[in-house]
Amino acid sequence: MKYFVFSSSLAKIMMMFLFPFVLAASAYHNHEDFLQCLNSRISKSNSTFPPQPIIYTQNDPSYLNVLNSSIHNDRFSSPSTLKPFVVITPFHASHIQAAVFCSKKHGMQIRTRSGGHDYEGFSYVSSVSFVVIDMRNLNLVNVDVASKSAWVQAGATLGELYYRIAERSRNLAFSAGDCHTVGVGGQIGGGGYGYLTRKYGLAADNILDAKLIDVKGRILDRKSMGEDLFWAIRGGGAASFGIVLAWKLQLIHIPSTVTVFDVKRNMEDDATKKLVYQWQRRAHKVDEDLSIYARFQTESSIDKEGNKKIVLGASFRTTFHGNMDRLLQIMRKEFPEMGLLRQECTEMSWVESFLYHNYFRNGESLDVLLNKTSNFNMESFKAKSDFVKEPIPDDVFEEMLGRLYEEDVGRVLIDLFPFGGKMNEISESAIPFPYRAGNLYNIHYLVSWGEDENFTTSQKHMSWVRGLYNYMTPYVSKNPRAAYLNFRDLDIGMNNNKGNITSVYKNVARARIWGTKYFKNNFNRLVHVKTIVDPTNFFRNEQSIPPLR
Repeated sequence: MKYFVFSSSLAKIMMMFLFPFVLAASAYHNHEDFLQCLNSRISKSNSTFPPQPIIYTQNDPSYLNVLNSSIHNDRFSSPSTLKPFVVITPFHASHIQAAVFCSKKHGMQIRTRSGGHDYEGFSYVSSVSFVVIDMRNLNLVNVDVASKSAWVQAGATLGELYYRIAERSRNLAFSAGDCHTVGVGGQIGGGGYGYLTRKYGLAADNILDAKLIDVKGRILDRKSMGEDLFWAIRGGGAASFGIVLAWKLQLIHIPSTVTVFDVKRNMEDDATKKLVYQWQRRAHKVDEDLSIYARFQTESSIDKEGNKKIVLGASFRTTFHGNMDRLLQIMRKEFPEMGLLRQECTEMSWVESFLYHNYFRNGESLDVLLNKTSNFNMESFKAKSDFVKEPIPDDVFEEMLGRLYEEDVGRVLIDLFPFGGKMNEISESAIPFPYRAGNLYNIHYLVSWGEDENFTTSQKHMSWVRGLYNYMTPYVSKNPRAAYLNFRDLDIGMNNNKGNITSVYKNVARARIWGTKYFKNNFNRLVHVKTIVDPTNFFRNEQSIPPLR
């Protein structure tokens, strides 16, 4: 018998040649075994037969439609973006349990998606072989008017939630965001602020119970999961700990009439500059029924001679929980520089205010809140966030806004949302979201651009917003420089702000870089909970909470 002995160099060359094919073959078998496992367990589950297919592989003609239908950042829908091996759209908890079991058995990662608004695509993008569990079909809302509570499944959007609450009572509400296509599951998992926050706190502050599938496939409620895990999923990024099936919400009583306005002012006017100065110092202190968003953006127009003109505008948006007369009285006292006119205000019901703030202002039916598709064209975007503890000096604020003129072609926004009120009364450690007393407002920087632009121009737009963010460093929160989890930012913790998502954390020490920015000292408790409930780190993404091991 003859034996062939290869030199080490030749062996390495052959391994380099064969390795991709070995990986591909291995992945193929894993995928096929996973599908067989999934189909088998779903067919044996106690659930009724689903009304339509729930498993979409890349060979299915509907696969891309299902995958792309909830993507709200075109930056992650390009052909070069790694796609999930399969998209699962469960109708029953047992379908999710089957996916968890088979993913563990066959080495697949899971990404869970509700509304798909996540800024860095964590719910549908990964650098490894993975599956997406899209919660769209788990969207039931059950409102109990007598107890002022509601159970909402994690796949419902805010629009669906608000619609169903209004069906039962026009005087009940829930404290959450104002964009109707945002998924309930993700918003509550990261905090969730909106026009009720200054009076009632965040969405995550108003959770009474939850149902969650853990790494062992068990369905847990608040009692069975324990207070530590219940604490962690309310604002700590629930996807790090399991898959939330539903939340039990504390609803609040709302007046029959609220008053809204969305007024635009020119930043070239001295009165507007004084208004911005006053807003920074007063918006967090005014009546808790009043929340005034401030937005700054450049707009282009063509003058009579055909020349393009860029104008920097400011808009101020409000939902005031009361009638117009009381609102005008408060505004004349607190913000006389705005010169708010009666004809700029409109009285309506609370649920109608969400049509208004989603730009349905032509008599549309409340039914539009049930539409999961955004009424804006999808674009690529990059966003960042800050918290402000001291008013930004006027000259710095002007420089910040002046930089909006630098961004060419892209659409740029700077949004400011005031805190104060109820937020000052809640402890930093009540839930993982820590930014309470002492925080005047949140800044949201965003640049978006057309889907037809190439990688080089995309990098140009992202470099612009990173430059603006770097400029603001001395004037915002410090030690740590805070960031809002629901405005995920993969630049945090990366070297040179390149945003490579292949390995954002290698251990707890690396994760602490972004973890303390999102959670401050609450990060330590989140790691402790993660270590207990998911020690093998099965539920993970590029910025999930890591276990100690």
